[in-house]
Amino acid sequence: MSDKILITGISGFVGQNLYKFLNNNGKGDILSLSRNAGDGKEVLTYEGFFADSTVSASHYIHLAGKAHDLKKTSDDQAYFDVNFGLTKKLYDRFLADPEAKNFVFISSVKACADTVEGWLTEETKCDPVTPYGKSKLQAEEYILKNLPADKQVYILRPCMIHGPGNKGNLNLLFAFAKKGLPFPLAAFDNQRSFLSVDNLCWVILQLLNKDIPSGVYQVADEGTFSTNQLIRLMAASLNKRAKLWAIPASLISACARVGDKLHLPLTSERLKKLTESYKVDNSKIVKSIGEPLPMSAENGLKKTFDSFKAIK
Repeated sequence: MSDKILITGISGFVGQNLYKFLNNNGKGDILSLSRNAGDGKEVLTYEGFFADSTVSASHYIHLAGKAHDLKKTSDDQAYFDVNFGLTKKLYDRFLADPEAKNFVFISSVKACADTVEGWLTEETKCDPVTPYGKSKLQAEEYILKNLPADKQVYILRPCMIHGPGNKGNLNLLFAFAKKGLPFPLAAFDNQRSFLSVDNLCWVILQLLNKDIPSGVYQVADEGTFSTNQLIRLMAASLNKRAKLWAIPASLISACARVGDKLHLPLTSERLKKLTESYKVDNSKIVKSIGEPLPMSAENGLKKTFDSFKAIK
C-alpha cells in the first residue's frame, strides 16, 4: 500500500498548516477524519472510518481534541469524551491496523502542569488541575500502558503554538500594541516558551521519516521571552516605539480581582496568562531528532506578528 497519512483535526489551525507542510514535502497521500465529510480533501467521517475496518494508514496523526475553554462554559465530561474517549478509540484502531507504523498524539504541556516552577521537563511529576489537562493526561496514560513492540508511538506536548491564522492571547496582545496604547503590565517579570507552528510541523515530519524511539516529547522553540520582550517585538513589526508602563503589580492584581466580579476584560485568569512564567525544556526532542529546530523562536514570532498586521 502507499504511505498513507491519516490526520484528525485537519480543519483546525495546526491541521491546516500541517496539511500544507506535508504536501510541500512530498507527503501528499493524506486521509482526513472529520465530523463532517467534504472540504476538498480526501475526508471520512469518524463514523464511516470506525465502521469500515478495511481502511488503513501507515501513519496516524491525532490532532483533534477539545481545546481549553477560557470562558469555562464547557461541561467537564465533554473534555474526557473527546480528549480521552476519541483518542482511545483511534489508538485501538491503530493497534489493530496491520499496515500502521506509527502514531503521533498531540497532547499538551498542560497535561503535566498548569503552573511551572523553573523548567518543565518530561521527568516533571504530572499533576494537572483542569478538566482539559486531566483528560489529556488520561489519554497519555492509556497510550503508554499499551505500547506495541512493533510500532512507534509519540506523545507530543507542545507549549503555546502560534503562527499565521492563529487566534489566541497573542492576537489580543498584538491588537493592544497595534493601537499604540501603553502596556501597563511591565512590572511583571516573567519568561515563557513558545512554539512556531512551522517548527511543530517539521518535528512531526521527522517522526514520520526517522527511526526515533517511542515516548513522550515536549515541543518548544529554543529560548524564552518575557511579555515585555513580546511587546517590543510587536512594536518593531509595526515600526512603532514600545510603550511600557510599570504600574505596581499589587495594583494591577487588585484591578483584575475587580474585573472578576464585574466581568471586565482584565480578569485574574487573563492576567495570569499574560504575566506567568512557563518555561518548557525541548532538549529531549532535539537530541532524538539529531538536529536543531529549523526556525528560531524570534523569527517565528516575527512571522506571526507580520501576519497579524494584515488583520483588520
